[in-house]
Amino acid sequence: MGAALIPSPVFVFSLLCMMMCSLWLFPAVASAAIITRHYKFNIRLQNVTRLCHTKTILTVNGKFPGPRIVAREGDRVVIKVVNHVPNNVSIHWHGIRQLHSGWADGPAYITQCPIQTGQTYVYNLTIIGQRGTLFWHAHVSWLRATLYGPIIIFPKHNVPYPFAKPYGEVPIIFGEWWNADTEAVINQALQTGGGPNVSYAYTINGLPGPLYNCSANETFNLKIKSGKTYLLCLINAALNNELFFTISNHSLTVVEADAVYVKPFQTNTLVIAPGQTTNVLLKTNPNTINSSFLMAARLYFTGIGTFDNSTVAGMPPNNTMVANGTKVVVLPFNATVEVVMQDTSILGAESHPLHLHGYNFYVVGQGFGNFDANKDPAKFNLVDPVERNTVGVPSGGWVAIRFRADNPVHLSWGLKMAWIVLDGNLPNQKLPPPPADLPAC
Repeated sequence: MGAALIPSPVFVFSLLCMMMCSLWLFPAVASAAIITRHYKFNIRLQNVTRLCHTKTILTVNGKFPGPRIVAREGDRVVIKVVNHVPNNVSIHWHGIRQLHSGWADGPAYITQCPIQTGQTYVYNLTIIGQRGTLFWHAHVSWLRATLYGPIIIFPKHNVPYPFAKPYGEVPIIFGEWWNADTEAVINQALQTGGGPNVSYAYTINGLPGPLYNCSANETFNLKIKSGKTYLLCLINAALNNELFFTISNHSLTVVEADAVYVKPFQTNTLVIAPGQTTNVLLKTNPNTINSSFLMAARLYFTGIGTFDNSTVAGMPPNNTMVANGTKVVVLPFNATVEVVMQDTSILGAESHPLHLHGYNFYVVGQGFGNFDANKDPAKFNLVDPVERNTVGVPSGGWVAIRFRADNPVHLSWGLKMAWIVLDGNLPNQKLPPPPADLPAC
C-alpha cells in the first residue's frame, strides 16, 4: 500500500542517485490494551517488471516488497505462512528477541525445517522490550532477495518517544533487483568459491532510481511540509552491501538503531549495513516553497572484487580453500560472551555483515587491520557502547561484541556459524516444547 503526504508548501525529495522509494504510512492503533495481531502470508509467484524486464519472483500476498507487520511493544503477533510455490520457504523475523519463542525464529534447518509446497506454519511470537524498526525476510538460500518487508513496533500506549513526536513517519527499505534468477546466482558462487555476481540495480521499496536504463519514471517524490520533522525508518534489506544514505542540504538525527533508542546525534551521511535498521529524524528546511532536494543511497565498497565470475568457467583465486558447512558452538545459560570477529578479505573486499539471532549485543570495539589482543581491549568502550543485533565487520578490520547468553535459543552468525544456548535451571529459563505444526523435513 502506497501513499503520499500532499500538503502545501512542499519539499520534494527525489531519489536520483541509485534508488526509488515509496511512502508507507503507519496506521493508527486504537486499542489501549496489549492485543494479539494476526497476519496471513501467502507465498505466491508474481510477475514483476523492473528495468523493462519482466520476471517471476516469490512474493508475500503478491506484493514486492512484502506487507508490513505493525504492532506495539508487548503485543503478541501471530503470522500464518502458507507456501504456494515450488520452493521450500521459511521466514525470519530479523531482530525480534524471541524470548520463549525460539521455534518462531525462522532459520531453515536450524530452528525449523522449511515450509514445503502446500504446507502451512504459524509463527507465534511476543514483542518484549523492543520498539522501533525491524524487518522480516526469507531464510532459505537467497529467497530474501524478494521476500522481505518492514516490522514497525510502536511504544506502548501512553509511552512517548524519547524525542519530540514527528509530524510524519516514512519507512524506507533498501533492496536490490536482479534480472537473473537469484538462486542461479548464489548457486554459481557456491560452486566456484567466488563472490556472487552483482545485482542490476539497487532499490528502495522495490523500485530503482532514474539513473538506471529504462527506469526514468520510477523515481519517488516525497512531498512534505517545510519546517516539519519526519521520522525516516531505514532498513537495509540488500543482500551483501553496506550503503551510504544522505539528503542534500539537510542533516539527519539518529535516534534509534535495531529497535534500540540511542543518544541522538547529527550526521550528514549515514552508513547502514545489510540487516541493520536505523531511525533518523529529518527536519525540513523552513521557508522554502516548491524546492527539490536529492535523496541518495550509494554502495560502499573498499576495493576491486576478487575475480570476475561472470561466466560458469570461473575458478576460485589461488591459495584459497572453499568449504560449505556450519560450525556449532554450545554455550551454558547466562554465560557472558565476548567475541572478536576478524575480517580477512581473502574472498572479497567488502565488509561482512553478521547477525545474532534472538539477541542484542554491545559493540565494545572495532578497528581496521588485525586485532591486537594485547593493545586493543584497552580501547574498548565499556561505558556506553551501541546495542545492536547486526554489525558490519569492516573489510580487513575487526569488531568486538559482548552479550549475555540468557535466551535458550540458537544464535547464528552469517551463514557459517551457529551457537546453541542451553536451558537454565528455572522454568522461565527453558525453551518450551516445539509447536504441533512445526514443519517436518
